Amino acid sequence: MPIVTIQVTREGTRPGTDSVTAEEKAQLIKGVSQLLLDVLNKPLEATFVVIEEVPTENWGWGGLPTDVYRRQKGLIK
Repeated sequence: MPIVTIQVTREGTRPGTDSVTAEEKAQLIKGVSQLLLDVLNKPLEATFVVIEEVPTENWGWGGLPTDVYRRQKGLIK
């Protein structure tokens, strides 16, 4: 019984959103489950997918909090 955990930062992927949408989560669950079926022959009903959204202030990148790192790299203003 595979258990897959996906961690993403809690921010929107489109203007006006501040988290991953339910539709995006459904696509992730479907895609990961199908991949395990295709590669490892694990039945869909035996696969569990957990999506964890982490606030950006709790996510580090390059030794810095994510927002600080992005500002230094010019990725955000």
